[in-house]
Amino acid sequence: MEASFWHELWENGQTGFHEGQINRMLTQYAEQLALSAGSRVLLPLCGKTQDIQYFLARGIEVVGVELYEPAIRELFEILNVTPTISQAGAFTVYQAPKLTIYVGDFFAMDKSLLGPVDAIYDRAALVALPEPMRIEYSEHLMTISNLAKQLLICFEYDQSKMSGPPFAVTAEMVEQYYGSKYRINHLDRELVAGGLKGIDDASESVWLLDLGISTD
Repeated sequence: MEASFWHELWENGQTGFHEGQINRMLTQYAEQLALSAGSRVLLPLCGKTQDIQYFLARGIEVVGVELYEPAIRELFEILNVTPTISQAGAFTVYQAPKLTIYVGDFFAMDKSLLGPVDAIYDRAALVALPEPMRIEYSEHLMTISNLAKQLLICFEYDQSKMSGPPFAVTAEMVEQYYGSKYRINHLDRELVAGGLKGIDDASESVWLLDLGISTD
């Protein structure tokens, strides 16, 4: 799945992955991350999600990574904040108090550029990627975050009914991607209100990933 695919979705307004409101499962389960004012949370493939506002309102620093730059310009317009813009390696960096967004290829991010994070919030990244890329993504995410705890939100549905994205991510897949490094806790599952692109029985699940016994 090339960068041009995502650019085309944004440019054609095919952004069903953008909720337009703060995710209800984030508001219900964010406390599981045990973040406090001054903590730093990573949002991979963040787009212009309003979930960013949830963290900022609580004094939590947000660092995001996003491929499509117009979405980030719009994000700062929504926040009514004028960012400083700079270049760091392969990334264009948009910054404001408590908010840093790296615009570029997520797979080009490294530990030294990202810096330490206390947690990860993934609502739209893992489900955006096809199966072969999810393994590479999860491994890279664990590496650059130093196995920070994670709140992960996924869709579950019969993949034969839709090609995605968003793709279906089952409990078995979460275990496959993260089970060797994290203890995996399934917190909740709810039907998607109004269905998901015509799939009435699609559900949304939320997982807490924290360190298990083995981190080798």
